Amino acid sequence: MAVAIKMPKMSDTMTEGVVRKWNFKLGDTVKSGDILAEVETDKATMDLENYEKGTILHFAINEGDAVPVDGIIAIVGKAGEDFSSLLSGAAPAPQASESKTEAPVAAKVETAPAAPVAAATTANNDGRIIASPLAKKLASEKGIDIAAVAGSGENGRVVKSDIENFKPSTSSAAASSNSYVAGVESFEEINVSQMRKVIAGRLAESKFTAPHFYLTMEINMDKALAARVAMNASGEVKVSVNDMIVKASAIALRKHPWVNASWLGTKIRFNHHIHIGVAMAVEDGLLVPVVRFADQKSLSTISSEVKVFNSKAKDKKLQPADWAGNTFTISNLGMFGIEEFTAIINPPDACILAVGGVKETVGIVNGEIAKTNVMKVTLSCDHRVVDGVVGSKFLNTLKELLEEPVKMLV
Repeated sequence: MAVAIKMPKMSDTMTEGVVRKWNFKLGDTVKSGDILAEVETDKATMDLENYEKGTILHFAINEGDAVPVDGIIAIVGKAGEDFSSLLSGAAPAPQASESKTEAPVAAKVETAPAAPVAAATTANNDGRIIASPLAKKLASEKGIDIAAVAGSGENGRVVKSDIENFKPSTSSAAASSNSYVAGVESFEEINVSQMRKVIAGRLAESKFTAPHFYLTMEINMDKALAARVAMNASGEVKVSVNDMIVKASAIALRKHPWVNASWLGTKIRFNHHIHIGVAMAVEDGLLVPVVRFADQKSLSTISSEVKVFNSKAKDKKLQPADWAGNTFTISNLGMFGIEEFTAIINPPDACILAVGGVKETVGIVNGEIAKTNVMKVTLSCDHRVVDGVVGSKFLNTLKELLEEPVKMLV
């Protein structure tokens, strides 16, 4: 009997998933345990495991298409079996060609009449360029203007092989979407990723529902930098400045539980455990894996965990358990030369710490003008939970720990 394979809920915030890659073709035989597809969720790309045995009779969506949780994505059953009764409300079946794994999307390029470029044979009457997601992605990676590629697919649609075989002419190379062309108006539109959708929704809700206020403090980092050099000279694990900030924040949170809290509408939750989210930039947005019980861990343990998280984040291998449960978040842009910024609170936290870069400057050291290193941090606070005095006391404790790092070891 034919069975409908549905999109599972792979994270607590997932509402839909995108099939990035089918690992089987129509007519292939599958068994329980096979990885049917790669699915992009709101946080990561994950393997979709199959639990049915039989032949793939139907793909309800193409690669690059999104489907809601519990929506039908494929049909598995006996070869030749009628499965029409399972498709009530499902998406139309892909055509039996390359299009069965690639869905057409439209990109629009506008050019000024006074400075025409090579006409795209793939454009229809309203100027839209028809191309499969895979072709569009490959063109972007190769720096090819997809408008200059002749499509060999149905209705002139550009497919993967067109991009692979494309040889740009001088004129088409000049009109590349990655290049500025004088006198030509152009733009490119891309579909919003699942991750970006969730980031937009969660942070917009946080910004417009939580009354933010901001506290900025300058911290002398001379002793912290010296301590880091000493630790890295003798230890197998190389500790970063951010690792020290995570540890210092965890200790400060233990002393100031109001900062390690959450607004629940009619209640305020004071978390007895300290789970620190460490914001990490990836290609599609931002991920926040969580260092659990950070106040109980050594600097070397924190450093090792963060390095593993960073590697997994870049490879989109983080799992839902990796980013759940934060009670406080740290966002550090210092490595990009940013001296100071404010961050939007990461729900359900009451606060987030924005960390700028360590800057070498001239200051008063022991009563004399001398070279010194300073770092600015800004604490964004939810005023429903944290008042100015509470946030200030937390920052003063953080400052004390980083300016006298030996206190983190006591």
